Amino acid sequence: MKFTLSWLKKHLDTTATVDEITYALTDLGLEVEGVENPADKLKTFTLAKVKHAEQHPDADRLRVCTVETDEGDKQIVCGAPNARAGITVVLAKPGDYVPGIDVTLSVGNIRGVESHGMMASERELELSDEHDGIIELPSGEVGQKFIDWLAQNDPVKVDPVIEIAITPNRPDALGVQGIARDLAARGLGTLKTKAVDPVPASFTADTKVVIDEDTLDGCPLFCGRIIRGVKNGPSPQWLQDALRAIGLRPINFLVDVTNFFTYDRNRPLHVFDMAKVTGDLRVHRANGGEELLALDGKTYTFQPGQMVISDANGPESIAGIMGGEETGCTDETTDVFVESAYWDPIQIAYTGRALKINSDARYRFERGVDPAFTPEGLELAVRMIVDHAGGEASELIQAGAVPDTSRAYKLDPARVISLVGMEIPEAEQRQTLTALGFRLEGNMAHVPSWRPDVLGEADLVEEVARIASLTKLQGKPMRRMDPGVPKPILSPMQRRERAARRTAAALGYNECVTYSFIDKAAAELFAGGDDATMLANPISSEMSHMRPALLPGLLQAAARNQARGFMDLALFELGHAFHGGEPEEQHLMLSGILVGKTGAKDVHGASRPVDVFDAKADAEAVLAAMGAPAKAQIMRGASNWWHPGRHGMICLGPKKVLGVFGELHPKVIKAMDVKGSVVGFTLFPEEIPLPRKSGATRPALVLNDLQAVERDFAFVVDADVAALDLVNAAAGADKALIEDVRVFDEFIGGSLGEGKKSLAITVRLQPTGTTLKEADIEAVGKKIVEKVGKATGGILRG
Repeated sequence: MKFTLSWLKKHLDTTATVDEITYALTDLGLEVEGVENPADKLKTFTLAKVKHAEQHPDADRLRVCTVETDEGDKQIVCGAPNARAGITVVLAKPGDYVPGIDVTLSVGNIRGVESHGMMASERELELSDEHDGIIELPSGEVGQKFIDWLAQNDPVKVDPVIEIAITPNRPDALGVQGIARDLAARGLGTLKTKAVDPVPASFTADTKVVIDEDTLDGCPLFCGRIIRGVKNGPSPQWLQDALRAIGLRPINFLVDVTNFFTYDRNRPLHVFDMAKVTGDLRVHRANGGEELLALDGKTYTFQPGQMVISDANGPESIAGIMGGEETGCTDETTDVFVESAYWDPIQIAYTGRALKINSDARYRFERGVDPAFTPEGLELAVRMIVDHAGGEASELIQAGAVPDTSRAYKLDPARVISLVGMEIPEAEQRQTLTALGFRLEGNMAHVPSWRPDVLGEADLVEEVARIASLTKLQGKPMRRMDPGVPKPILSPMQRRERAARRTAAALGYNECVTYSFIDKAAAELFAGGDDATMLANPISSEMSHMRPALLPGLLQAAARNQARGFMDLALFELGHAFHGGEPEEQHLMLSGILVGKTGAKDVHGASRPVDVFDAKADAEAVLAAMGAPAKAQIMRGASNWWHPGRHGMICLGPKKVLGVFGELHPKVIKAMDVKGSVVGFTLFPEEIPLPRKSGATRPALVLNDLQAVERDFAFVVDADVAALDLVNAAAGADKALIEDVRVFDEFIGGSLGEGKKSLAITVRLQPTGTTLKEADIEAVGKKIVEKVGKATGGILRG
């Protein structure tokens, strides 16, 4: 968005400098991207007077001039046809930079004659494209700064041009008046307001405007007035200068008026040549396939549903974006229809993108213009046209009604402190909102129609803080709400995850963070790959499904590392896996894998392939760090991607599974292309019971001064009896006395016979009240034999 300082001052009564204005604009959120100040490139030039002008002895088109300057008379060679004695000129001295020709002057020698500077033309000073002769000034003193002379006699040529970046939420700042309103609210001047002076109606128009019923959502309001007897032609010089300054090319007065109000009030307009309009105007949706030659010289084909303005001959304008060439205004235009309408931003954006048209009208309508200003903007344009180009205007032609954008939010002065941290008095807050156009009734602030971005109480706070300047915000330490030790921030599950990560890393594992997406084949190996977890738009065929477990990602990472020569690996990951496609169908898990051998080769033979007990030890260590109970059962029956005979489930009961450890199934290892021994574990942190007490203190240490007793038992059982069943049976014989049961020997064959084996266990008894006597120990031994026999059918080995 570009505008000149003088244009801004038409809406803002201010004495602020350009630097003060640009600083305030950036601070208000309207970031200044650049300032073009002609004074910066013209400040070195001074006024001089030609005393004599003689023909150059060796060049017919050159003259040798004696020029009176503030440094005395200077000889200057000039080729301009108007170089003559008695004129006041603009002098560029040696050492001055001339922007129009990108040259820094020095004393020259032109055809044998020295030249001490040059007399400049308007193009050489980038004041215009005029270069037929040097500048002749009607007045001025020798030695006067040229920039000072321009400021007094032709201020437009030294008018600074300011360019700001507009964020999509501030469409009101796409008009110079909106920018002036912000600056006035900041205190850099007073906003100038003028009442709209409508042109009285001289006749009733025959032309009507109709909006189709299915188009009212895209165009709720369409206004227009016909003006007869207009004399079109070049615009007034002030209007041409204003448009050129912001980079627009003046075309003719009628077109220039629409461009002026587009930038002045953020009110795009369009003017139809009534001599080329047949019948009434109709706002409707295209059927598809219609074509229009637009003002940019391109022909566009409409898609079904896009909004157009048509007459009896067909489409004449792309609604809210660009008019048609056929009904455009020329110097011969005498009767016009001036259009001012409100268009739905979303539908304008869709049409503009589909047709690939970028115009000032589209840029503003898709960001949102002031719907309530639609008829007023029309009246301002009609007034300017009639005042400068003559003619008489019809009564207002209107279809639809102004959309209701009224809304109000509660103004809570205390929220500025809670949301922003600034202390601003309530009176100042109310004054700020009033200056920005809000209407205050009690503690309710009614939002002006030109601010579609204000949608809640927090936005009121933002407006107050923005005008007050966030640069005044001072950093302060956060106030402690309660004395003493603050409450923990992390939840129990977050603390559990942190402990698990640290413990796994301490055990030598490297943490991985893999994608939550894997290929279907890998997912199927781990009971996944169904339609419920399939992605609708995967980024590649290798990421087509949500992962059912963490192990496939770790195995793929291991395979990639092995392909690069790293054969022995320890990897873990903590994250979510998915057993369905709904948000709640996910579960937290921690998985780790050990691949290859336990260590590097050495002469002592310490290196060996990893086995199931390595995975079991690490799984139990991580579970202990997460607070799992020490006494847990090891059971069989895990998923089929584990080796059927070399795995275990760590359980608190038949239905409470805390984790699984063991070897991965050979078919899984082969499918994932991992070489060597592979063991691993998967733990479920959410299944670990939370402690009954939430206190941070640890329980008291319990020490026993009574001697523990150990007894060994050897049982003969069937070969298919699991050692775990025997251990659990023995441990349950007397839970008060029996502290630990472990297997220390297994024997198969010999005199035991076919289908039998011997399992030897050590039972540790820990008394608590009195020292155990022999009778007490024998009684417990009998219970163990009885319990094991009943549970496994085992008998004591003779």
